[in-house]
Amino acid sequence: MEKVANRSHLTQLVFWLVMTIELLLFLSASSEQLSARKLLRGDTTDPLQVQLETSDDNRVVIDNGLVQVTIGNPNGYLIGLKYKGFDNVLESRNKDQNKGYWDIVWDDNAIDKIETEQFKVITQTDDLVELSFSKTWNYTTDYRKAVPLNIDKRYIVRRGVSGVYMYGIFERLAEFPAAQMYQIRIAFKLQEDKFRFMALSDTRQRVMPMGRDRNSDRSQTLAFKEAVLLTNPTDPRLRGEVDDKYQYSCENKDNKLHGWIAESDDNPAVGFWVITPSNEFRTGGPHHQDLTSHAGPTALSMFVSTHYAGKDIETSYNEGEPWKKVFGPVLIYLNSASEDARKTLWEDGKRQLNQEIESWPYNFTGSEDFPNADGRGKVSGQLLVRDRYMDNDLMQAQSAFVGLAPPGEAGSWQTEGKGYQFWTQTDQNGRFKIENVRPGEYNLYAWVPGFIGNYKSDPNITVEPGNDINLGTLIYDPPRNGPTLWEIGIPDRTAAEFYVPDPYPTLMNSICIDDVDRYRQYGLWERYSDIYRHGDLIYTVGVSNYSRNWFYAHVTRDGGNSTKRPTTWQIKYNLEDVSETGNYTLQLALASASYAEVQVRFNDPDSDRAYFTTRLIGSDNAVARHGIHGLYRLYSIIVPGNQFQKGENTIFLSQTRSTGAFDSVMYDYIRLEGPTN
Repeated sequence: MEKVANRSHLTQLVFWLVMTIELLLFLSASSEQLSARKLLRGDTTDPLQVQLETSDDNRVVIDNGLVQVTIGNPNGYLIGLKYKGFDNVLESRNKDQNKGYWDIVWDDNAIDKIETEQFKVITQTDDLVELSFSKTWNYTTDYRKAVPLNIDKRYIVRRGVSGVYMYGIFERLAEFPAAQMYQIRIAFKLQEDKFRFMALSDTRQRVMPMGRDRNSDRSQTLAFKEAVLLTNPTDPRLRGEVDDKYQYSCENKDNKLHGWIAESDDNPAVGFWVITPSNEFRTGGPHHQDLTSHAGPTALSMFVSTHYAGKDIETSYNEGEPWKKVFGPVLIYLNSASEDARKTLWEDGKRQLNQEIESWPYNFTGSEDFPNADGRGKVSGQLLVRDRYMDNDLMQAQSAFVGLAPPGEAGSWQTEGKGYQFWTQTDQNGRFKIENVRPGEYNLYAWVPGFIGNYKSDPNITVEPGNDINLGTLIYDPPRNGPTLWEIGIPDRTAAEFYVPDPYPTLMNSICIDDVDRYRQYGLWERYSDIYRHGDLIYTVGVSNYSRNWFYAHVTRDGGNSTKRPTTWQIKYNLEDVSETGNYTLQLALASASYAEVQVRFNDPDSDRAYFTTRLIGSDNAVARHGIHGLYRLYSIIVPGNQFQKGENTIFLSQTRSTGAFDSVMYDYIRLEGPTN
C-alpha cells in the first residue's frame, strides 16, 4: 500500500509540474504577443500623462510617453517628432521652416509658409494638450507680402495616441484685398537616409528613389520637370525606372492613408502615416485627384489645389468677400514593428484609420469652429432613375454618389473650392444617409454610374444642429431625347474602359504594374503615334471593341521636328432608316479636357464649318499627370435628320488644338439617339 501511495503522490507531482510548465509557456507566449502589440503601437509602457514644456530657445514640447512633438514658438513650424530610435523622424538637416509646415500658393504663384506670431495653450490636461499658433493679417505690414488671411494652426497630442493631430482655421474678413489661393496643404520632409519605402494603398507600394536621385547627375528629365528617368540612382535596383510625383496621385475618396516606412537591420522598422478620416474640408468633391507622397521623402496632406481641374476650380476671393474654413484635423501617426514590418505597419495604419473614422467628428478639439456630432445634422432619402428608353419602371440608383455641397448649378460641386462637401454612396435600393453634416446651406447633388449627366435637387437644404432631414424619394431624369442607336464606352466619368496601351519598356514605374493602375505609366500619350502611324483612329460600330479599338485619350500626333498635329477620329455606323424631319441627339460625355477643342462633323470631313464645337475647353492636364479623368463635361448635341443618310454614315471628331503633346480630351461615353418615338 505504501508503494501505491508513493506512486500516486509522484503522479500528482508530475501532473502539477507539467501544468506549471505549460502555464509558464502560455504566459510567456501571451507576454510576447502583448509585447509585439505594444511594439507595433509604440506602447512600450502604459500610456503616460501628456506633458507640455516651453523653453527659452523658442521651442514648445508635448510628450505623451509615446511620441515627443516639438514646435517652433511662435512660428508654429513642426520641427521635431521623436519616436522610438529616432530623435527626429523629420529631416534634421533641413531648416525649421522645411520640416513640417503649412503653405499656401497664392497670387502670382507666391508661396506663403504661414509663419505665425502668437502662441497660446488652448487645453492642457493629463489626457490632452492643444496648442494654437496664430497670426492676424495686417494691411500695413503684410500687403502683397503675406496671403490676406487670419490664420490659426492647431496641434493636439492625446494620451495613448502615438502621433499628433493638426488642423487649421483660416479666415478672410470683408475688408481684406482680393486674392487667389491655388493650393493649401501641410508638407512633411522625412529623414532621407532612413525612409525609403512608400505605401499609398494595398497594391501601390514600392522602394522609392531618394530626393538626390532626381538631380541631373543621377537622372534625365523627361517631357516635364516632375518626370525623370533614373539613370544612376543610389539604389541600383531602380535604374531605368521613371519617377514622377503625379504617378502617386489619388482621388479624394480614396486618399485616406499614405506614408513611409524606415527599415533598419538594428532597430524595429518605423512607419510615418498621414491619416485623413474625412474629406469634408477638401475641394472638388470625391473624385478630385491630388498628390499624396513622393520622393524626398515627402508626405503631403492636401486641402486645396488646381491639380486635375485647372483654372476651372474656384480659388478666387474678391475684396468684400468674407470666408472662413477649418482644414482638418488630420492625424500624423507613428508605429513600429520588428517582423514582417511592411505588411504589419501598413495593416496597423489601416486599423488606426478605421478608429479615426469611427471617432469622426472628433469631440476633443478646442475650437468652436469645429462642431462635434451634437452640432451637426443628417440628411437621408432614396434616389431613383427614370429613363423610359431603358426601363418603363423606375430604377434604383445603385452605388450612386450623393453629396451635399454649396448651392450652385448641377455638377458645380466638382469645381467648388471654398465650402464643405459631404458625400456617400447609395445602397442597392438607391437609399442614402449623409451623416455629420456641418450646419449650413447646401444643394443635394448626385451622379449615377451607368447614366449620363448630373442630378441636383431643388430647393436648397438648410442643415442645423441636430437635424435629421428625410428628403423622401427623389427622381433623376438623365438626359435623353430618344432611343439608343449605338453607344461607345460606359458612363462612369472615366476613360478607364478604353484601350490603355502597354508602356514603353524603358519608361516604366513598378508601382503602376497592376492593370488598374497601368494608365499611370509615363509616356502613354506618345503610343498613339506608334499605333496609328498610318492614319488616325477609325471605329466601326458593331465591329470594333472599345476596350481594344478606342484609344484612351484623343491626343495630338507627332508631326516631326518637335511639332504636333491635330487628329481626327472617325465613328462609322449604319442606319437602316433615316427620319429627315426628326431630330437625333449625339450625347458626347468627356472625362477630361486640356487646352482642347472638339469639332463634330457629320458625313463631310471637309466642311469648312463644323456642325458643333466645344470651343477651347479645359486645363486639367490629366494626360500629362497620369490621370484617367479630369473634370466631367456633357454635350447634348441636337442633330436634324438631314445630316444623316440611309446606310453608311460617319461622324468625324476632330481635336483641333496642337500647341503641345498634352492638348487632348478623354471621352467618357458617346451615344447616338434616334428621334423621339
